[in-house]
Amino acid sequence: MNASKKPIDIVDVTYAQTGASVNVDPMGMREMQQRVFAKRDAQHLLIKAPPASGKSRALMFVGLDKLYNQGRKKVIVAVPERSIGGSFASTNLTKFGFFADWEVKPEHNLCDPGSSQGKVGAFIDFLNGTDAILICTHATLRFTFEKLAPDAFNGTVLAIDEFHHVSADTEASRLGALLREVMNGSDVHIVAMTGSYFRGDSVPVLSAEDEARFTPVTFNYYDQLNGYQHLHSLGIGHHFYQGRYTDAISEVFDLDKKTILHIPNVNSGESTKDKIEEVGFIIDAIGHVESTDPDTGIITIRRSDTGATLRLADLVDDTDQKKRADTLHYLSTVASKDRGAVDVILALGMAKEGFDWPHAEHALTVGYRASLTEVIQIIGRVTRDSPGKDHAQFTNLIAEPDASQSEVKVSVNNMLKAITASLLMEQVLAQNFEFKTKRTGDDDATPPGVIKIKGFKEPSSERVKQIVETDLNDLKATILQDDTFAKAAFGSVDAETTNKVLIPKIIREKYPDLDETQIEELRQQVVVDSVIKNGEVRQVGDKRFIRMSEKFVNIDDININLIDSVNPFQRAFEVISKSVTPSVLRIISDAITATRVEITEEEALAAWPKIQQWAKVNGRKPNVRADEPTERRYAEILLFLQKKKQERQAAQRETEMVDEA
Repeated sequence: MNASKKPIDIVDVTYAQTGASVNVDPMGMREMQQRVFAKRDAQHLLIKAPPASGKSRALMFVGLDKLYNQGRKKVIVAVPERSIGGSFASTNLTKFGFFADWEVKPEHNLCDPGSSQGKVGAFIDFLNGTDAILICTHATLRFTFEKLAPDAFNGTVLAIDEFHHVSADTEASRLGALLREVMNGSDVHIVAMTGSYFRGDSVPVLSAEDEARFTPVTFNYYDQLNGYQHLHSLGIGHHFYQGRYTDAISEVFDLDKKTILHIPNVNSGESTKDKIEEVGFIIDAIGHVESTDPDTGIITIRRSDTGATLRLADLVDDTDQKKRADTLHYLSTVASKDRGAVDVILALGMAKEGFDWPHAEHALTVGYRASLTEVIQIIGRVTRDSPGKDHAQFTNLIAEPDASQSEVKVSVNNMLKAITASLLMEQVLAQNFEFKTKRTGDDDATPPGVIKIKGFKEPSSERVKQIVETDLNDLKATILQDDTFAKAAFGSVDAETTNKVLIPKIIREKYPDLDETQIEELRQQVVVDSVIKNGEVRQVGDKRFIRMSEKFVNIDDININLIDSVNPFQRAFEVISKSVTPSVLRIISDAITATRVEITEEEALAAWPKIQQWAKVNGRKPNVRADEPTERRYAEILLFLQKKKQERQAAQRETEMVDEA
């Protein structure tokens, strides 16, 4: 059942294996933890760092410092699921050089079995007692808060793990409302931690005013992965199929790789609606079941292809809760340390957030995932550094649109969003550059990691600098999740309109506090950073060249106008066009055309000079039936302007008639 087809990779990154991100200092801290500890005096701390970077231990260092040196009395750690509570268990830190140990008494670990509501009393007893550290779920925190006034949290440190569960929509997120009330009604210190700051529903995690109260510490994916010792490369790709996924999965399921296979949600189009039957088919496709361990639930299968045995954990079947609990316990205690303990994990809603299986090499996910957070969490399951693992792979198995099906529009939209989510990951995982303005006569040698661009506007305010340093990927996520932009990225709108009209519009909506100068500075950062990261950089002698569109350009010669002429996310359409048949490509193109990006007066006025120039060069007006998308768009804008002119003339005539009367 080894893969017979190689998925089309959007991301294929090789890292330097410097060891920097996993090496520790004399206090036992990794690189990311050192950055966090340097900001330990902040009242509200927001930590954005990838899975496996050590966020839980970073919290321990900061929490203990606040207890011993900052006058705080208690630390409360809230996690989204009971299984994640183990990440914050008692830990000996002094043996690595820190000044104190992290000690959690058993009675203050409220992540053991039992209802969240039933643990409210134990939480309140802890607040009234003398012990310092408590671990609970988000749900227990919410239920407890309903019984208390906000000032009950005076003197405490409230640490919220997987912070993206908070939402600025206080109607939908009780956790978000709790956070705001406790921030405004007590002297609480907050440590918020997340490996993914994107919410699938596009609602921001915090309002702009609330987020401004946090001190951010960002440790990016490139720093993390480049500093590993074992993992050398990462691929993120897609494989498209027709029919049932159970008939296509063997094309991408490599049984020689440690794999987490997420089957589709039962409500999705890819699901057969019988999850147990799907698991049975996958097991049958692997081989013959020899035994099932009664204590752990691990299934031993004799492979049909090689005759070797394979150990599989089934987390999909939830009919026997005790059996699944035993399997999860085995995975967290034995399989996390012993590479040979399990080979494949089948899951549906589990084995994503906070799940620790360092040996996992391949995340094979069936079906479109609506949430960027979910995609990033799944990818994070395979990006942990582990001996014997030099490559990690994420493969998304997605259904091709079928013209004979009524859901073709939904299917096309899902495909576009799956690809754009991967484009965002390409941005997140690539090396970061610092962009500077290149001025006339500036011939000094450019330091590594710096790119100078003619006409580029550097950030002139602290606000724009802060967004660039800590929020640029979040802004890109907002752009890529926008329905209008998803269509624009696939050629429905020319590059300059995408860059100069659509992107600034989204920036204005996300950051209403910015003026037009700041919006333009931020727009240039987004476009330049995206184009450079999408482009292939080559070193030839002492010169660097970057591939922009179809040609290589000397990096020393690039200017902002050249960059603005490139669609920053055009590779989305390139990837799909290489991955599907011409007939499927036509279905996708027709679906995009049928849901055209609406024309605004702003876009039309911005495009008018280009339309005039196009007509002058080609000696005719653009044709609305042209094959070339830019010409079609120009023709549509021309019709829009003509209609607006006719409406204005009609309105003017009506006004004149009223005046005469």
